[in-house]
Amino acid sequence: MTSSPEDSVNPAEPVEPADPVDSLVLHATDNQVSWITLNRPEALNAITPDQRERLIQHLSHASSDPDVRAVVITATGRGFCAGADLRGGPSTGRPPAGERVAGDVARTIRLGAQRLIGAVLDCEKPVIAAVNGTAAGLGAHLALACDLVLAADSAKFIEVFVRRGLVPDGGGAYLLPRLIGPQRAKELMFFGDALTAADAARLGLVNRVVPPDDLEKTARDWAERLATGPTRALALTKQLVNASLDTDRTTAFAAEAAAQEINMTTTDATEGVAAFAERRTPHYRGR
Repeated sequence: MTSSPEDSVNPAEPVEPADPVDSLVLHATDNQVSWITLNRPEALNAITPDQRERLIQHLSHASSDPDVRAVVITATGRGFCAGADLRGGPSTGRPPAGERVAGDVARTIRLGAQRLIGAVLDCEKPVIAAVNGTAAGLGAHLALACDLVLAADSAKFIEVFVRRGLVPDGGGAYLLPRLIGPQRAKELMFFGDALTAADAARLGLVNRVVPPDDLEKTARDWAERLATGPTRALALTKQLVNASLDTDRTTAFAAEAAAQEINMTTTDATEGVAAFAERRTPHYRGR
């Protein structure tokens, strides 16, 4: 399949959606990879509550489906995701300012943006972000919550909240200091300047920057490589790494030992050890 920077990297042929939101979040499974594509290019893929819930649903399904062994999140058009839709009113789940009561905003954030980022962090399969364009606000955090981040060299990352007089949400103040340290995180959040893909890679926010025409191929290559790996070992490794900065050494070592105990009961662990002893390439089944 060929694509341009304006195209989706979803490998499936388009089908008529049964539910309107299905046209706004495209989904296909190919070679045991779940491709989730934001498809609201006219709004730079700003996320509505319906889209958010569908994203969470797809991530939950990928986590529990043994036939899905990796996930790619990407988007159509010029932008990856401009953040949450801030237009207000029922379509966004944000009550007009005059109707708010104490607790409304915290509840909206907790049940909305934070649930979405949590769904990425807690997904039991490796999640790759293929960032085709600007990722701003919640869109940046959606990308940075993924396990691996690929970016087109035209992509940008923007902590846009300060430009709107807002506090970062979607786990930004949790994610960024862990990725680049508190001083760099504050610089990005205090000024809200656009960060190029190259600078994001230099800081450690992006794994690899590629030409736009290579984004799909690279995402596919990485995802399919992960999909042939020891899926449960990858899930346990993800859990250990994600928890590592929040725990002391004793807790981290205990979690590592428990993960080893669990993993050694899997078919893939048995296959990996046998393949090593027999000097052959292992064939992992994700079990």
